[in-house]
Amino acid sequence: MSTTRRPFVAILCFLLSLTFAASPLFVPSFGGFDPNQFPVPQSNPPVQPAGWAFAIWGVIYGWLILGLGWGLLRARRDAQWHDMRVPLSLSLALGTGWLAVAVLSPVWAAVLIWLMLAAALAALFLAPVNDAAFAAWPVGLYAGWLSAASCVSLGLLAAGYGYLDQITAAYVFVGLAIFIGTCVQAAMGRAPTYGLAVIWALAAVAFANWDSERNIAYFAVTGAVIVLLPTLHAFRKR
Repeated sequence: MSTTRRPFVAILCFLLSLTFAASPLFVPSFGGFDPNQFPVPQSNPPVQPAGWAFAIWGVIYGWLILGLGWGLLRARRDAQWHDMRVPLSLSLALGTGWLAVAVLSPVWAAVLIWLMLAAALAALFLAPVNDAAFAAWPVGLYAGWLSAASCVSLGLLAAGYGYLDQITAAYVFVGLAIFIGTCVQAAMGRAPTYGLAVIWALAAVAFANWDSERNIAYFAVTGAVIVLLPTLHAFRKR
């Protein structure tokens, strides 16, 4: 792409970070999937993290806005920033409409969040080598949470449509989150925030299940320790 278009993409990506952060204001009724949105109602599914874990969105929104705003002012023509911004813009555009879709259909919400994840991971691997605090780190936190959330969405669908029981779905898709989180963090040593977001989600799954499904809680804790290893290695590289 011509360098003359890079400032336009920089502006677009920053504006999309604002619309993404503002999206909960336009769908205030969404507080998670209604159990009755599924053929098999999903009340307190063990694959789902505790409610407090979703507070991470405040950090994600704020850090993306801050980072992309800094990049708009200081690196609007930078080629590496531009390479990151293209897939990130796609992810943020999809994310802006995710809540509205989730109210209507958990199936399409799952499709959408996996597309968001794919674009966010592409952005993470293309993030600039320098300026990590404004580029790779906020994108890593975003992509890490999406990695966990995408697996949760499949776990809800698998149990909600009767393909698996709730316990089996939790093991399978928490396991998938552990696998993805470990592999991505091991490959992406520049962004330990990715692993931190996955660990946060796994800790919240453990907390949610501690009094009801203790074995799933232990499984999530074990997974958090596994993801912690490449995350600590990424911190040491920094």
